[in-house]
Amino acid sequence: MGQVLLHTTQHKSQNADLIWDLQSIAQQELAMDFVKRFENKLCVFSPTVRQLYSNYSIYFPQDQSKNMVVLPDPYAFHDTFNHVPEHAVQATGLHIVPGEMINRRGLYLVIKQKSQSVRSIPVPFQQGLRQILKRYSGSDPFLPVLMKGDLREFDSAMPCLHLHRLRMSYLKDLSSLERQGIKNVISEKIMGIYRDAE
Repeated sequence: MGQVLLHTTQHKSQNADLIWDLQSIAQQELAMDFVKRFENKLCVFSPTVRQLYSNYSIYFPQDQSKNMVVLPDPYAFHDTFNHVPEHAVQATGLHIVPGEMINRRGLYLVIKQKSQSVRSIPVPFQQGLRQILKRYSGSDPFLPVLMKGDLREFDSAMPCLHLHRLRMSYLKDLSSLERQGIKNVISEKIMGIYRDAE
């Protein structure tokens, strides 16, 4: 526990991107339970240090009940990707929501509409992901990642995860080997969620 607290303090002073404020979320317990389901199943991006983490723990410090801390494994250097520019990661408008919140099972994808008058229709996760993967392929694959602020509420009773996506074409400073490694890791993770969503 002392080691966890040490890492938490260290990240507080060094990288605010890894401390997610949950104060704006009304149903905090639901949100905490929901995000824990995705621990290590989606990569987390920190724009401040331009790093992408694929191996981490999610921690809720007792002294800061309204914060969530992402703790990258300090010993898994090969699971951290460096020199990822902030402009390479873009918002998608896609949200993962728990099916139980809409009286269904499994996970669902929702595209939140800008207009309040347009109703957002949840689609089963697997079905929605298949459509997205078909749309984005080849040199511009769909590579979802999380950033600070992506754990939010879709409405007052439904926690959700907003997805950002990493654009391969913006990783010009990385070698082809590094780019392929990032692509493989993110693709494996999203397919793991796809299989678990059944």
